[in-house]
Formats: sequence, structure tokens, C-alpha cells
Amino acid sequence: MKCPFCGAEDTSVVDSRVTEAGDAIRRRRRCLQCDKRFTTFETAELRLPQVIKSNGNREEFSPDKLREGFQRALHKRPVPTEYVDQAIQDVIKQVLAQGEREIPSRQIGEMVMQALKPLDKVAYIRFASVYKSFQDADDFRHVLLDLDT
Repeated sequence: MKCPFCGAEDTSVVDSRVTEAGDAIRRRRRCLQCDKRFTTFETAELRLPQVIKSNGNREEFSPDKLREGFQRALHKRPVPTEYVDQAIQDVIKQVLAQGEREIPSRQIGEMVMQALKPLDKVAYIRFASVYKSFQDADDFRHVLLDLDT
């Protein structure tokens, strides 16, 4: 590991600990050249799958696009940011748990709908109306009936 202060390549690990969340290792390091200390974090690099769009095109999974979808559905809704962040992380974990190199966008949309349902009913209906391309009031009625079950 290169020292961020002097650029030397010789550093030693002084202490290693698992982070509170348990998803990374925190390492306290000391530069053998300038004697300064710094912290590094080691995490597993997980490759997110390609998304197969409804038209057959493929693109990289984008957590930013996922967040944007949540934000659009939850626009002006009273849902705390930490709940939204947790829901986004839950969807990403579900995508990773699939263990596939490709995932249909429809499957991600279903995961988002399931994450929105307990967060906010209005956001759920907003997302569903765009995701399922509602054409008339009957489409809304079906989703509203689904909310009651």
C-alpha cells in the first residue's frame, strides 16, 4: 500500500479490525519511510450484473439510476432518507444474491415495487403506474386492490 503522505511503497499494518457493519476490514498502517499513520479499508469487490432492457439492449446496473427511480416515486413524500437508503441497499443485495451475470430490468422493477410498498403507498402506486404503463383507471384500481391484500 502506497503512503498517501510521501508516496513510499513500504508500509506496515499496525492494527486490523472488522468494521461494525462487518462488511469491511479496517487496517491501521504506518509508513516505514516518513513514519506517518493512515487508515485503509478492505472490502469485497462485487460485480453487479448487466441489465437486460425490455428492448433487448444491455447496460451496466446503475445504483444511481436505481436511486433516481426511488426519488421520483417518493418525490414530496414524507419518507426518511435512511429508510430510502436501506431500501436501495436491499434491492442491490437482492440483485447480487441472484448470482447472475445478467438480470432483466423487469425483475429489478418488481424488486423496487416490493421495496416501495411498505415505505409509502402513494410512491408504490406512482412507480407502478410508470413501470406497468397504466393506460386507464382500471389499471389503478387493480393496483389499489393489490395494496389491500
